[in-house]
Amino acid sequence: MKVVNSQGGGAFLVWILVVQLVLCGSGVYTANGTNSCKLVSESVSERKVLNRLEPLVRKNFTAVTKNGTESYTYVFQLCGDAGSIPGAGVVQLDSMKTEVKPTVIGMYGATQAIGGSDWVMLIYTDGDRYDAHCSKEKRKAMVMISCDRKTDVGEMKVVLEDRDRLQDCFYLFELDSSAVCPAIESHISTGSIILLIGFCLLAVYLIGGFLYQRLIVGAKGMEQFPNYAFWLEVGNLTADGCDFVCRSGKREEAPAYRGVATEPLEEEPEERDDHLLPM
Repeated sequence: MKVVNSQGGGAFLVWILVVQLVLCGSGVYTANGTNSCKLVSESVSERKVLNRLEPLVRKNFTAVTKNGTESYTYVFQLCGDAGSIPGAGVVQLDSMKTEVKPTVIGMYGATQAIGGSDWVMLIYTDGDRYDAHCSKEKRKAMVMISCDRKTDVGEMKVVLEDRDRLQDCFYLFELDSSAVCPAIESHISTGSIILLIGFCLLAVYLIGGFLYQRLIVGAKGMEQFPNYAFWLEVGNLTADGCDFVCRSGKREEAPAYRGVATEPLEEEPEERDDHLLPM
């Protein structure tokens, strides 16, 4: 009995582990979504803009740039740890020097979100400080996400690194996604919707009635039409009504039938032409 209980308990634990893995894969444990991003200045408008990027949460985006002998790989994750670095939203990796520690360009704990009708500008601040440029201020990443209905998520591109100034330096990236596209408004009027519903009901009535008359009743010819006698009567009544309303001229009365007189007709004297015959 103890062995059986042990095996049953082990199987139960295995099933629990499988369920947890499935839930993790389905995104149940990522329910926080964009809430993991902490806005620099919390506001309803910025949080609403950030929520538009919900389909991009926890996804890694990479871009590679080469300049002579230098090669860098940039990793961006929306409200998640880019490059497995806690708190990092965008990191820079030196492709030629893999032993060098990744440079954090922006933290998702210091986020700004600006949005338009078909774009969102995501800004990560509080990155690692510059060594010699930009008055040694902290790095900042700006990710421009534009609408593209043809793709769910496009490839990230590095636009520029603007560090030739004393302050407000930044890295600019761009990304296309359908997540920021505005919803397409329906231009179908109420009357059109009613007509569509009416046509659908009419089609169901005709097809269903035809099949019933054909397969169940066994009707042939025009009798396969549903409620044929009723619609025939309706057509006749409609024709009569149209004839009554639309004809403006007086109708010619049909000639009355004259009955045959009961008195016997007088016999006319028979004309004989015997005298004309030759003798």
